[in-house]
Amino acid sequence: MNSNQNIKKPEGKLGILTPGMGAVSTTFIAGVVAATKGLGKPIGSISQMGKIRLGKRTDNRNPDVKDFMPLASMDDMIFGGWDIFYENTYDAAMRAGVLDKGLLYSLKDELSAIKPMSAVFDHKFVKNIDGENIKNEKTKMDSAIALMTDIKNFKVENNCDRLVMIWCASTEVFTEFSEVHLSIDKFEKALEENHPSIAPSMVYAYAAIKSGVPFANGAPNLTVDIPALIELAKRLNVPIAGKDFKTGQTLMKTILAPGLKTRLIGIDGWFSTNILGNRDGEVLDDAGAFKTKEVSKLSVLDSILEPDKYPELYKDMYHKVRINYYPPKGDDKESWDNIDIFGWLGYKMQIKINFLCKDSILAAPVVLDLAIFMDLAQRVGMKGIQEWLSFYFKSPQTKEGLEPIHDIFLQKIKFENTLRHLMGETLINYLGLDYYEEDK
Repeated sequence: MNSNQNIKKPEGKLGILTPGMGAVSTTFIAGVVAATKGLGKPIGSISQMGKIRLGKRTDNRNPDVKDFMPLASMDDMIFGGWDIFYENTYDAAMRAGVLDKGLLYSLKDELSAIKPMSAVFDHKFVKNIDGENIKNEKTKMDSAIALMTDIKNFKVENNCDRLVMIWCASTEVFTEFSEVHLSIDKFEKALEENHPSIAPSMVYAYAAIKSGVPFANGAPNLTVDIPALIELAKRLNVPIAGKDFKTGQTLMKTILAPGLKTRLIGIDGWFSTNILGNRDGEVLDDAGAFKTKEVSKLSVLDSILEPDKYPELYKDMYHKVRINYYPPKGDDKESWDNIDIFGWLGYKMQIKINFLCKDSILAAPVVLDLAIFMDLAQRVGMKGIQEWLSFYFKSPQTKEGLEPIHDIFLQKIKFENTLRHLMGETLINYLGLDYYEEDK
């Protein structure tokens, strides 16, 4: 794993499967199709527009990431997925209202051809929406087998060389870790017995891993972050990653909080509220689903600020998160943050942020990059948890007992150093003393 000699070339077609073909998924798919036709740029995607420094600053080696790494091309991507609604990708994208209708109309032929497979769905886990395009299997194991059949057929019918799966579906109600999640034997028995602690997202993850397909979790659900599926992924040499795409308000927190911490600015309180009107907002209007999202959002600041190490600055900080469903907003999420800070001699100050964003526009490049880098991980031979992709997640999945890194700048360093490592390049630690020692 120390040189590019171990990386298989991205030959053939890469199939990208998304459980959930709503606003995020259709914005991603339409965006990739548009970019390949020269109708837009994949802004926000490191795999497509990022550069990476190699060697010393004075070497001036800053290639594009896509030229440095053997990555799958957008031209070689095939799209598919599952959804509880029958709408094809064109109709779903038009209904979501994220992208310009004129742009979507120019892509109508390509998007209309992408139709969702029937979904594994349990209303107990997503209470505020319902659909009819649903599998009707006897047990959860039967549902997993049906998904594995879908995966196999999709790969054959679309002549795909490789597949990845990115969860783009709804946030599920909060699920407690339980005995059935401890080992793959217990998990499979629970699938056979329709155990209530096995969520639909876990069924998808199980089906993906059993099919040898890398799986990334874009929601805060427990999903693949359980010993049973971690064990299975390692056993079958499959990469997994999660959880919860880092977009919107949490993205801003992971940018701003490290700056305040670095300058040792104290924080008395951080109040965050959001309004959004898409299907995600509708789902999160349920208390159980909101709790899952809340846990993910609240974990960020504690990790960055380390209140136990800096009790005078952060131990008594009050942190509150609110999400409100407001249909007129559609996909145009709006968030407000009120941050009460204090500085020299305890003098009080405030920061206020009003972020008007498009949730799916911020999520689409994340989906693209995760698909590309999860595919890379599999071709390299990396298996199990891919912590180096924490950069893309609100609540990064890590090895048990290992605290996640939430600071986006540290995450980016980890990400880039992993790419350098894979290509046999020198890791960069930003010490920089050698520039000055050369002058002696």
